[in-house]
Amino acid sequence: MTKEELKAALCAAIEKRLDDIRAIGMSIAEEPELGYKEVKTSAKVQEAFDRLGIAYETGFGVTGVKARLAGAGHRRTVALLGELDAIVCREHPMSDPVTGAAHCCGHNVQIANLLAVAMAVKDVDAMKYLGGDLVLFAVPAEEYVEIEYRNKLREEKKIEFLGGKAQIIAEGGFDDVDMALQMHVDPATHPEGNFQVGNTSNGFIGKLITYRGKAAHAAGAPDKGVNALNACMMGVMGVNAIRETFREEDCVRFHPIINSGGDLVNVIPDFVKMESYVRASNLPAMKDVNARINRALQAGAMALGAECDIHDLAGYLPMKPDENFRAVLRANAQKIFGAEFVTEGEHAAGSTDMGDVSHLMPVVHPWVGCVSGVLHGANYRLTDEKTAFTKTPQVLAGTIVDLLWDDAAEAERICAAHKPELTKAEYLEYMRSFA
Repeated sequence: MTKEELKAALCAAIEKRLDDIRAIGMSIAEEPELGYKEVKTSAKVQEAFDRLGIAYETGFGVTGVKARLAGAGHRRTVALLGELDAIVCREHPMSDPVTGAAHCCGHNVQIANLLAVAMAVKDVDAMKYLGGDLVLFAVPAEEYVEIEYRNKLREEKKIEFLGGKAQIIAEGGFDDVDMALQMHVDPATHPEGNFQVGNTSNGFIGKLITYRGKAAHAAGAPDKGVNALNACMMGVMGVNAIRETFREEDCVRFHPIINSGGDLVNVIPDFVKMESYVRASNLPAMKDVNARINRALQAGAMALGAECDIHDLAGYLPMKPDENFRAVLRANAQKIFGAEFVTEGEHAAGSTDMGDVSHLMPVVHPWVGCVSGVLHGANYRLTDEKTAFTKTPQVLAGTIVDLLWDDAAEAERICAAHKPELTKAEYLEYMRSFA
């Protein structure tokens, strides 16, 4: 079988499996779970691997599932990733009525793509033609949410990092992987789908902020109290006052939420909790801007005579896709989608823990137009199932074949040319510096 014949066979197998692929994707959407809690979703992945006769390991990052398919040779290992977790969006029609979790992030489509490739590879016995191994990795906790809850898990030594891929890196789950790819959904710009090969994105530092004041009767004796809520608002106003000093090229974002803003309306708030990220496009800017934002937040407390405790937490690193890897992905996307519907993508102000992986090895992270509305919004809808469940896994499968064909020659070329931003030891040193 030639390389192109193998690609064609995989594409046909994916088309034949459409009902199965769609079923797993929608099943996950119907039972959304938040990060480090994806018990049902993890079980669904395991059941799918069981049906395919694929051996796997569990427990990576609490709920992660890792399978390895051996090739005829083992020169390089490519990992295809899919994320297990949902986001909180209580107004979404498919949200969990208790937790508010909803898959308006499209991670259910990622898992469906992961399993689509697994089905096709097994159906055509593709690995015997490839000179490297394929890892299928369902990973937890990409959405950096419920910071207080996850920090408690960290303090209890159940996890070390709040993000799933950082946790798996620390556990050694990527030690036997040479390069990695995954897809993500994006609002469509064309009715038949479009494909962005993926560009850079922001990283961030996580933050837990506590303001402490002094309680007093809000009407009868406000002069006896210290208003922690006002101190918090002053701190945020201080950050707003320095926004003009943020450089455009650093793409800085600060977007806090108040978790607790007081207990009773007739009591001066003496305790306020806030969460936020400090995002930027590069590590030096993240560090510099974070220090200035901390100073402004502390100033709010000083103005009111309150106290401010800021707990910085390791977040995610900026995304740095490998250009040679993107070239292989781009060629396969153009074949499936048509060249006119394949674009490069722009820098994303959001963040993904795939950025952490991209500092250690060659990575691509394409964005596929197959949904409408806005990501993480109540109007998010999956609108193009053919793109989501057929065309996209066909691109991923073709890319994997190109990488591992001919004794994994293309994967070897890309890995040899790639210069990692950090070693694993340097990465962990940076992340642990926040502890």
